Amino acid sequence: MVIGGVIAICVVLFVVGLVVPRLSRGPQREAQHALSEFGTGAGKAPGRLGTLLAKPFRKSSRAAGKSASAGRKARSKLPV
Repeated sequence: MVIGGVIAICVVLFVVGLVVPRLSRGPQREAQHALSEFGTGAGKAPGRLGTLLAKPFRKSSRAAGKSASAGRKARSKLPV
C-alpha cells in the first residue's frame, strides 16, 4: 500500500514537472515534507529499529525529488 502511494506520488510529480515546471516546486516540497515527517515518526522507535523503519521514507523522499526534477529536465528538452 505504501509502495503504491509512493509510486503514485512520483508519477504525479513527474507529470506536474513536465506540464508546469515552475509550479512543480511547491508540490515537490510538500511531498518531501510529508515523507520526512513519516520518517521522523518511524525513527523514534528504539535503537537500530528506528533507523531501519525510517530508511524507506528517506529513500521515498529522495525518489519524489528526483521524479519532479526529471519532469522539469524532460520539459526543457522538449521542442515546444
